[in-house]
Amino acid sequence: MSDIQTLIDWVAAGFTAMAFDLVIALVILVIGWLVSSWIGNVVRRVATRSTRIDPTIVPIAYTVTIWAIRVVVLVAVLARLGVQTASIIAVLGAAGLAIALSLQGTLQNIAAGIMLLALRPFRAGDFVSVVGTVDGMVDEVGLFMTRFKQYDGTFIMVPNSNIWGSAILNLSRHQTRRAQASVFIPYGEDVNRAMDELLTMAKQHALTLDDPAPMVMVTEYRDHAMVVTVRAWAQAGNWFDLQNDMNKRAQEVLRDAGVELPPSRPIK
Repeated sequence: MSDIQTLIDWVAAGFTAMAFDLVIALVILVIGWLVSSWIGNVVRRVATRSTRIDPTIVPIAYTVTIWAIRVVVLVAVLARLGVQTASIIAVLGAAGLAIALSLQGTLQNIAAGIMLLALRPFRAGDFVSVVGTVDGMVDEVGLFMTRFKQYDGTFIMVPNSNIWGSAILNLSRHQTRRAQASVFIPYGEDVNRAMDELLTMAKQHALTLDDPAPMVMVTEYRDHAMVVTVRAWAQAGNWFDLQNDMNKRAQEVLRDAGVELPPSRPIK
């Protein structure tokens, strides 16, 4: 009878200890999860308010912070439940290798995201053209994908590996941009007079910069006419308006000056 009682006491003590460890593990997990979110939010607020930190890095810093803390919390929880730390590290290593082999594309996106953050070909708020992929304003760079706001107001998520593997044209890096418009001048017309009229139009435009000075040149010869191109520089923020005005006014100016333009050919 005493042996049975001893066994019962031993089992009860074991369950009590196990229940206690389980409760402590749950407490560590809950508190650690909440603390990781709180610290992540603090890091995000501080990084957002700082003028020396690129806004592009903020989402990455937030994600890395909370998950670094949560990994430590999970290891502590498993250790509390009696799992050996060496075993945990071995399991994590094996799992990491398996994940790396099965998620090669995802890891490429992460590596590309790190390179984008390190070399900074663009930042949040820049207008960029990823050749063959997307045109728009950079809204957020994440670990796996970058979010762009397109010119029509819609958002698009692009994998980082697609961006890193393409040519990137940053339209916000320079203070000035060049606008240009081309017109056809028939061979029988006075091309010099046409070029003078286009140059005057460019110089007199309110958005045109004096330096670099506007210029006009013959850029191509076609079967029925010459192609004359007028070029002018503007502040980057005024480029679209200048480009639109030059395209709209080039033919109007030549017609008003009496320069005959070739007839439009119907599209077949």
